[in-house]
Amino acid sequence: MAENEGGQERTEEPTAKRLREAREKGQVPRSRELNTFAVLVVGATCLLAFGDHLGAGLNDLMVDALQLDRELVFEKGLLLRHLEQLVSRVLLLLSPLFVAVTVVALLAPILIGGANFSTQALAPKFSKLNPITGLKRVFSVQGLMELVKALGKFFLVTIIAGMAMIGFWGRLLALGEQAVENAIIETGRMAAWIFLIAAFALLLVVVIDVPFQLWNHRKQLKMTLQEVKDELKDTDGKPEVKGRIRQLQQEMARRRMMAEVPKADVVITNPTHFAVAIAYEAATMQAPRLLAKGADEVAAAIRELAETHRIRLVVAPRVARAIYYTTEIGQEIPAGLFVAVARILAYVYQLERQDPEIEMPEDLPVPDDYLDPRSARRARR
Repeated sequence: MAENEGGQERTEEPTAKRLREAREKGQVPRSRELNTFAVLVVGATCLLAFGDHLGAGLNDLMVDALQLDRELVFEKGLLLRHLEQLVSRVLLLLSPLFVAVTVVALLAPILIGGANFSTQALAPKFSKLNPITGLKRVFSVQGLMELVKALGKFFLVTIIAGMAMIGFWGRLLALGEQAVENAIIETGRMAAWIFLIAAFALLLVVVIDVPFQLWNHRKQLKMTLQEVKDELKDTDGKPEVKGRIRQLQQEMARRRMMAEVPKADVVITNPTHFAVAIAYEAATMQAPRLLAKGADEVAAAIRELAETHRIRLVVAPRVARAIYYTTEIGQEIPAGLFVAVARILAYVYQLERQDPEIEMPEDLPVPDDYLDPRSARRARR
């Protein structure tokens, strides 16, 4: 198991934050074998595609380069101009190959790690100059893998290239019987095929290296359990900060709730421990809705605010407790309390009409399980 400096085992998978920070530092999975394979295959394919044109062009260049007029020999300016023309022709002739190989060399690295540019990766790291650190890298699992790959590539490519040469042996011997122009073109074709076959020999190395690089990258980013806990603490914040945030949120919610009390039709109380503010509009509501609720000090503040705005206070202990436990602010009261609340609202409306014979209803049905906080909590869920 990999261990950190504190000796703890890195057993936890890297978090999203750890992966993001690694990308910012330029630490992404890369396979040099995949890059080499892609460049060699594309280069060999281009040689096969443009081999005849390239061979004919090189033949013409050789003829022009070896045929010098008398004026070119004795005139330095003309000789330099002739050399510039030859170089330009060579670059133009090889430009398709150069462009294709350059594009593949830029795109191949993003196949397994994605596109990533990091300025932090460009910064010099003097720790890499430490010989002890260098020896650790050489004798690490990564160094052993690199040694095995190097030896494997050498023997594999040598064997495959040798077998390809044997396969083309007859055509190689026949080159001496052909004209120079044809021999150059044929040589280019055979070289391209041998090049392509040798390149595909690296496919086996790529198949082994790519999964290893992905596994090794993940392994290097693994975290200890303590690192995960520390990151979670940094991400979510310290407990005292979180508590203060919750306190501020509760105060803001309480202020919003208290601002709704003046809109209530009635405030039902316990009469001292609980207070709930109820509103009902037949045109817009299917059932009475809870605007505010509170216990103890909050209940006292609701009652005081209701008195200030001349909202009716009705003492109904069981109804107040049941609404407090079963209903959240902004929700309609549960069906089991419809009858009780309807009778209270009817009583309040009659009081507003100054009916002298109205009395507070006594038969207010409240289910017993609505008065149990745990049962009411389960009912809300």
